[in-house]
Amino acid sequence: MLSYDVSEADFTAEVIERSHQTPVLVDIGAAWCAPCRVLGPLLERLVCDYRGAFLLARVDADENMRIAGQHKVRGFPTVIAYSRGGEIDRFVSAQTEGFLRRFIDGVIERHRAGG
Repeated sequence: MLSYDVSEADFTAEVIERSHQTPVLVDIGAAWCAPCRVLGPLLERLVCDYRGAFLLARVDADENMRIAGQHKVRGFPTVIAYSRGGEIDRFVSAQTEGFLRRFIDGVIERHRAGG
């Protein structure tokens, strides 16, 4: 399972703990958010293209407001990269495929380097 939904109840296990083995991108968005509807399918395609080099955890902010609040989310979508149990990078809003590939490549490289 390369992409999956995460809630407050399983965030620690599905993001923090899993990020010790494989980097996890957390996509925090909402169904009513137009940029989220653009970014989501692109991230879904990329997680398949990268064949397990990273995982994608989706968080519905409307159903998990505490997660959004704890991460100081100020806009949607917000994508937060986790590696080895901690946040290592983030971006806000829909982005181009080129930006996303550079972001993902950087996250994977930092994870491999121990960061």
